[in-house]
Amino acid sequence: MRVGAFFQKNKCHFNVWAPFKNSVNLRLNGKDVPMKKIDTEYWSVSLPLKGEEKYYYNVDGKIRPDPASKFQPEGVHGPSQVINDNFSWEDKKWKAPKLRELIIYELHVGTFTKEGTFKAIISKLEYLKKIGINAIEIMPVAQFPGDRNWGYDGVYPFAVQNSYGTPKDFKALVNECHKKGIAVILDVVYNHLGPEGNYFRDFGPYFTDKYKTPWGCALNFDDSYSDGVRNYFINNALYWLEEFHIDGLRLDAVQTIFDTSARPFLQELAEIVEKRYPNKYLIAESNLNKSSFIKSRRAGGYGLDAEWLDDFHHSLHAYITDEKHGYYIDYGKLKQIAKCINKGHVYDGIYSMSRKCTYGDSSGNLDKEKFVVFIQNHDQVGNRVVGERLSKLVDFAGLKTSAGLMLCSPFVPLLFMGEEYGETTPFFYFTNHSDKELGKAVKEGRKNEFKEFDWKEEPPDPQSHKTFNRSKLDWKKINNEKQKKMLEFYKDLIRLRKNKKFGGENKTKATSYENKGLITISYGSGVFVVFNLGEQSTEFYLKGNYRKIFDSEDEKYNGRGSDCPKIIKNAKNIKFQKRSFIVFERRGEYFE
Repeated sequence: MRVGAFFQKNKCHFNVWAPFKNSVNLRLNGKDVPMKKIDTEYWSVSLPLKGEEKYYYNVDGKIRPDPASKFQPEGVHGPSQVINDNFSWEDKKWKAPKLRELIIYELHVGTFTKEGTFKAIISKLEYLKKIGINAIEIMPVAQFPGDRNWGYDGVYPFAVQNSYGTPKDFKALVNECHKKGIAVILDVVYNHLGPEGNYFRDFGPYFTDKYKTPWGCALNFDDSYSDGVRNYFINNALYWLEEFHIDGLRLDAVQTIFDTSARPFLQELAEIVEKRYPNKYLIAESNLNKSSFIKSRRAGGYGLDAEWLDDFHHSLHAYITDEKHGYYIDYGKLKQIAKCINKGHVYDGIYSMSRKCTYGDSSGNLDKEKFVVFIQNHDQVGNRVVGERLSKLVDFAGLKTSAGLMLCSPFVPLLFMGEEYGETTPFFYFTNHSDKELGKAVKEGRKNEFKEFDWKEEPPDPQSHKTFNRSKLDWKKINNEKQKKMLEFYKDLIRLRKNKKFGGENKTKATSYENKGLITISYGSGVFVVFNLGEQSTEFYLKGNYRKIFDSEDEKYNGRGSDCPKIIKNAKNIKFQKRSFIVFERRGEYFE
């Protein structure tokens, strides 16, 4: 059952799920139009409209916006607006890159540019293309309270945030991305709805008391009358994939999509998307290290395409920064980084000190392209007390070496906006709730979240406009000499990754040398990479014949210079500066 307001056969159809209501009317131009109950749970009416009309529903006397509203021009408490979905698409020949080929760039619409709009992003697409980015991942755009938010407080999953632009503006962005050869992944939230402007209970049992999430009551995916909720969110996923030509969805915190039914919602969603759009992706975010999310349904899994691999970030971050508080207490050993590269999950059924229990399962038999890895993202930066990026925690060499490990890994890499030039501005958590008590609760909640990390600083006020403005990228920095060299480093390394096809390589073997601070990665393609993650220079004995194809210590990347020759014959001791790496290729056509 399609929900919301949509055009068909010269009429606008309104469908809303309200199973227990005595009457539901469409309030249009101040007058109520009766709706008819078309089955036991849905109400419907059809009218000859042009589009852009504002409306509410009158639900047993309560005047409410449409839960499936496509636009909220006056915010979460205002009327919904009818949207005519017609758009002149220019991407008929577009085909997204394969999963293993993706170089993903995560961005937040409000802070990526000074203007903070969909239109403004278009002006940066050529820049991203030149870097080698072929996919952008956009943090949630569903309508949230006020004009600034990460997007995870959205309360209208079908409506694009009005301060970012209109639905047409968002389509124009996707259209331009495809013309530039860039796929678009959208972050969607199916585990909870934000508190302010949340009128869903006035329509039906969208929530269940069986479970609790960190953000309040869980959405009802397996309790009584859950069919209507599942239908609503499947409608939502198809809406983005169909109407907006989105290439993939990043599913936020799937561990809090509670569903014990025989055919879980995530499995049902994966089945429907695979059948209709076999070339579009569903990527899960989860902190469970649960491989069934991404295992094929034939193997007993849900059949999602990939998942974010937190273990990669945590293992590398703890080692290179020496942070040992919070969940980083579980990490910090070089062998964990090697294990992650070889097997995916580090915690694969072993005891976790931070969780105080055994957790995770093995993912060693899964394709490497099923994991998305990063050295920074909105969570790992924004959930620090003062929002420091990695550029504030390690030196320039450490930053390059961390990026090298990510981009030379067999996984799908994800960059966080600005990291490609070494951005140093913080990225904070920010909100704009009109409810003062809610704003105060958010501020206190942030303080409590940081207790386990033992940070001494005072977190900035999420409600302050200053906190939001300080989180915007400072594009002027890109003209600094150091930032220029970092940008050149990323460009060249991404180009090398694409040429040598590191991604998805299952014949990959990583080896750690704990006493030296070294990790090596050997690829079946003949590429061999040596990383010195330690704080001392050291040597590695390289056996065989090789050609050096990338050196992080090259002076054009602000390096310290390298003694490693271009060609290595037979064997040689190679000196590695602290926090550096070199990519080699085994003897082949280059030596003929």
